[in-house]
Amino acid sequence: MARNIEIKARAQQFEQLRERAAELASEAPLIFRQQDFFYDVPRGRLKLRQFDDGTPAELIFYQRDDRDGPKASYYTRSPVTNPEAMHSLLATALTTRGIVTKERHVYLAGRTRIHLDRVDGLGDFVELEVVLAPDDDEEGGEAEAHEVFAKLGVAKSDLVAVAYVDLLNPAKADEAA
Repeated sequence: MARNIEIKARAQQFEQLRERAAELASEAPLIFRQQDFFYDVPRGRLKLRQFDDGTPAELIFYQRDDRDGPKASYYTRSPVTNPEAMHSLLATALTTRGIVTKERHVYLAGRTRIHLDRVDGLGDFVELEVVLAPDDDEEGGEAEAHEVFAKLGVAKSDLVAVAYVDLLNPAKADEAA
């Protein structure tokens, strides 16, 4: 399974974060409008991601702790050629946990992906994914996440521990705990 270090926070000053992310990034951002369909599974999280711009859909399974600060996320992704049929199949076999719709601005800064997200119904967020190679240690990725958040000016008080779907559906998150 691939892995990265993730950290998420509320974005108090979205425009200022965009400027700072652009300074750190090696190229112009990619901007996507995407929708994630989450399904209840016995462990981890399973989502079907669709893009509005024709980018191929993908099925993503991941496991990570729900806690503030940087944490390891183990994931696997698979392309989906017929997302409508896949959603129908998954919604029949599993309970649909929730749907997250967002506009995502992706900035690449070395091995770190900076996501500036405008999430429908929730507001603005900043999320980092420090991509780890098989021989990279997680502590180094955590240190890099802290360093990038510091450069972006993200306050520790803005950290978010859970996935967007859990913020949208707090009752379901409580049931799973």
